[in-house]
Amino acid sequence: MACLVALGAAAVVYMWWHDTAPADVQGAGAWLTAAGRVTGLVGTYLVVVEVLLMARVPWLDRLIGMDRLAVWHRRNGEYAISLLVAHALLIIWGYAVTAHQGVVGEAKTVVLSYPDMLAATVGLGLLVLVGVLSARALRRRVAYHTWYFVHLYVYIALALSFAHQFATGVDFATHPLNRLLWGLMYAVVAALLIGYRVAAPLAKMARHRFVVAATVPEGPGVVSVYVTGRDLGRLRAEAGQFFMWRFLTPDGWWQAHPFSLSAAPNGNWLRLTAKALGDHSASLAHVRPGTKVILEGPYGAFTRHRRRKRKVLMVGAGIGITPLRSLMEALPARPGDLTLIYRASGASQVALRAELDQLAARRQAQVHYLLGPRWQHPEYLSPGHLARLCPDIAKRDVFVCGPAGFTQAVSESLRRLKVPARQVHTESFEL
Repeated sequence: MACLVALGAAAVVYMWWHDTAPADVQGAGAWLTAAGRVTGLVGTYLVVVEVLLMARVPWLDRLIGMDRLAVWHRRNGEYAISLLVAHALLIIWGYAVTAHQGVVGEAKTVVLSYPDMLAATVGLGLLVLVGVLSARALRRRVAYHTWYFVHLYVYIALALSFAHQFATGVDFATHPLNRLLWGLMYAVVAALLIGYRVAAPLAKMARHRFVVAATVPEGPGVVSVYVTGRDLGRLRAEAGQFFMWRFLTPDGWWQAHPFSLSAAPNGNWLRLTAKALGDHSASLAHVRPGTKVILEGPYGAFTRHRRRKRKVLMVGAGIGITPLRSLMEALPARPGDLTLIYRASGASQVALRAELDQLAARRQAQVHYLLGPRWQHPEYLSPGHLARLCPDIAKRDVFVCGPAGFTQAVSESLRRLKVPARQVHTESFEL
């Protein structure tokens, strides 16, 4: 996938180079303008890739995994916004040098006088706003629904900036083939986005008629929601996967949130288990039976298909235990093949403990609960402690799910224990 994106970027650069005459790069102003053109083309291309990465195209999810796609989405977004900001600055600077004008005055002329430039400027401002709010330091302080709605501005920004590319872009104004290919790129990605983010979920709702069957308290601040429907087996959901769940309540119908399946799909119901970490997850305890649900998915490659070894170690923390609990139920295994390590700050923070103990007894698996505050037990995730709990760890597949810091710490310990990277499978709980 990365190679395909790079090839696309190379094709965009070639288009710029092919359409650039020697006279276009004579003098400082021309060089600055040319640099502005190429950064604008590549930056716009990467914004379209940005939309594609989160269009939830099934084959991309199966190939890469939604958690890795989210990481690529974040990094690609940083590159795209940086290039587009550079594009705007370089173009204005180049025009100012060529016209022997001040940069501020030239900026006013470009924005207010050139066709569709005011709309494009607003679009760039929206992209910068999205980028700022997506920075990790701010992302943790922004409510999910705020972050979600701000991200919708990307589509507005693309729409606002589209017209100015054809109106003022040297590579499109007199090149019909470039215009056709560029417009086709936009159209294909828009069709995939609408198809998989809008049409597919609505079609699934009409076919399966998802509805809440029950909500069950599982502990302090933890609730399980059971959803039933018709022909659930046709969803082909697997243990370890997640859905985007949209509960059609008066105050929650407009937002969809990712939750992993906390039990293996059985054809009768689907179950999520959530902890009250925000307004939406807290409100799940009050969702009434009979509430209709729209599901997007299933998504995720954190499944049995990643498995390479007969024995499996699962390491989870907090509510990140949910996909591991479903895997523990569904993975084919002999007695002794499965081991689970569950890190929590205290006994009251262990979710689904009774089910985990029952599964361990039924499947003859081992479960280790590592309880206590992090500052009191920094050794819990150390290489030596993990090796004591699972002596043959290097010969196992290891499935890890939990907060980013936890996943990073476990991954580092596994690396020091020389567990091959191909046997380590992580799932981000911060999509």
